[in-house]
Amino acid sequence: MKKYVSWNVNGLRAVMNKGFMDVFRAADADAFCLQETKLQAGQIELDLPGYHQYWDYAEKKGYSGTAIFTREEPVSVRIGLPDEVHDHEGRSVCLEYPDHYLLTVYVPNSQNELQRLPYRMEWEDAWRRYVGELKKQKPVIYCGDLNVAHETIDLKNDKTNHNNAGFTDEERAKMSQLLASGFTDTFRYLYPDKEEYSWWSYRMNSRAKNTGWRIDYFIVSDDIRDKVREAWIMGDVMGSDHAPVGLLIDL
Repeated sequence: MKKYVSWNVNGLRAVMNKGFMDVFRAADADAFCLQETKLQAGQIELDLPGYHQYWDYAEKKGYSGTAIFTREEPVSVRIGLPDEVHDHEGRSVCLEYPDHYLLTVYVPNSQNELQRLPYRMEWEDAWRRYVGELKKQKPVIYCGDLNVAHETIDLKNDKTNHNNAGFTDEERAKMSQLLASGFTDTFRYLYPDKEEYSWWSYRMNSRAKNTGWRIDYFIVSDDIRDKVREAWIMGDVMGSDHAPVGLLIDL
């Protein structure tokens, strides 16, 4: 049985002062995956006994960044995406184990007025190709901030947010396309009707009102979805505008 946790920390140095190590220790995960570390190499020294650390740093300072802390040393490690054009923003770490791949990913945000939506569409296609190729070799688990609420149940105010970044028809269609290519949204697989969120705007007291979005996911290839035992959102964990999400899978 593997326990995996994923968290968009929105700046690891900031969340270190808001109880990150307490959350990390309490999680007691086999692997703990991060997004938006907002770090360069050498800017933080983490003492995590028993864990191997793997990082993908963005070239731009204070931006993006992903990491995985894992108990089991992987067979191989891939940093970033295979497409060089998409390999500058610190968006993915891939660990290969004997029986599966584990990836953390931070999907590009389409931004205000959807100015980055065209790039996002290209990135989505590259990501789908990447995990699709991995899936041909062995089962895939990937997690992270996918920056999309896939269905209307995945955000509080679907009508007023239609065609805002994270809830455009184009982004949702790319998510549908990916799932149709042989992947499963583990939380929705277990809980088809559950309304629970993983991200809240800092504005308008959104978290206290639970006016949120579910944009943080664990996705598994269809060949292991029947091995998923639990998927959850740790909505009571503070320190970031995102909540950690978890997966228990019988591998």
